Amino acid sequence: MVDHPETYTHGHHESVLRAHRWRTVENSAGYLLPHLRRGMTLLDVGCGPGTITADFAERLSGGRVVGIDVTEEPLIVAREAEPAGGAADLSYHLGDVYDLDFPDNAFDVVHAHQLRQHLSDPVAALVEMRRVCKPDGVVAARDADYGAMTWHPAMPGLDRWLGLYRQVARRAGGDPDAGRRLLGWAQAAGFADITSSASAWCFATDTERVWWGELWADRVVSSTLGDRLVESGVASRADLDELAGAWRRWSGNEDGWFAVLNGEILCRP
Repeated sequence: MVDHPETYTHGHHESVLRAHRWRTVENSAGYLLPHLRRGMTLLDVGCGPGTITADFAERLSGGRVVGIDVTEEPLIVAREAEPAGGAADLSYHLGDVYDLDFPDNAFDVVHAHQLRQHLSDPVAALVEMRRVCKPDGVVAARDADYGAMTWHPAMPGLDRWLGLYRQVARRAGGDPDAGRRLLGWAQAAGFADITSSASAWCFATDTERVWWGELWADRVVSSTLGDRLVESGVASRADLDELAGAWRRWSGNEDGWFAVLNGEILCRP
């Protein structure tokens, strides 16, 4: 096994899983939709609680979908959700993106969402994903770019949140601005046929603002992220409370608007 010790900055607190459970193929993998066909085999790397994975299974009726994650905790949540009738064969397993437990050319699609930003060696991960993808298949990845996130109205507390997050994410060995680097990483991994694109999540309605603001307010105080900020010495518990307050003030502003830019790549082996 390749030795790449990784740290997932967010952990698996309920506030983190709350965000992950919101994700679907439509809102998080729309760039891949035109390339999906019934009966395909698909590997979802870093599947978390499996909402995107299960959505893939419903769309690939007659095929096989496998979700893997490096820790068991989110997989327990994923297995509790039963796929709809007519869905593809769906299973979840522990797995390491650097050492996938599958033979060469095993899948039509190898997909990863919001994974590269947490990896110390994203190029090696792409090389391994390429190995298990069929010669006529596609490797797909999408990652946020924290440095490109933007919001209104201006709030110093959110500026500080973003700066602290990017700092602690880099200390953990990842790259919080991964979205902008996906194309370069794919080229370094040996892909020649690459389609690069971008899409955004936007939170602007009353409901969206409360949901987005509250989950981040909870996350900075209660998740592994908050613990890492304190342990690294860049913030105190009082600072975390102030960051949570900034998120709640933003979410309560009727003019509040927040956009998350995501980079995307579709690679042919």
